[in-house]
Amino acid sequence: MSYSNEFKDHLAHPRNAGELSDANAIAEETNPVCGDRIRLSLRVRDGRIEAAKFLAYGCPPTIACGSVMTEVIRSMTTAEALALTRKDLADAVGGLPARKQHAAALAIETLRAALGSNADKELKVS
Repeated sequence: MSYSNEFKDHLAHPRNAGELSDANAIAEETNPVCGDRIRLSLRVRDGRIEAAKFLAYGCPPTIACGSVMTEVIRSMTTAEALALTRKDLADAVGGLPARKQHAAALAIETLRAALGSNADKELKVS
C-alpha cells in the first residue's frame, strides 16, 4: 500500500507540533513494542477542546497520526473526542497499512489518557 497525499502532507507539514504553554490536559504514551512515543497537550474549556499540540518520536505514521489528530479533535467536546477510534484517525490520513495501524492506536491511547487525566476536574478550567 502506498501512502495517500493527505498522509504525505501531514508528514511533510505536521500541524500543531509543539507544546501548549497553557495546557490543562497532558499525556505521553509509548508503544512498548516499537518505542514510538506521542506527547499531547490540550487546552479544554467548558467540556470542549480549544487547542491541541503534539510531539512525536517514531515512524512516519506516528507523526502523521499525531498531526491529523490535533486537527480532528479541535472544537470537539471531550465526549466526541473520547468516541474517536483508531480507524477514524487512519481514515483521516487516507489509510494506513496493516503493519502501521499501531500509530493510530497510540494516538488514540494518548488522547484518552490526556482527557482522563483531568476527568475529576470536569475539564472546565477557564
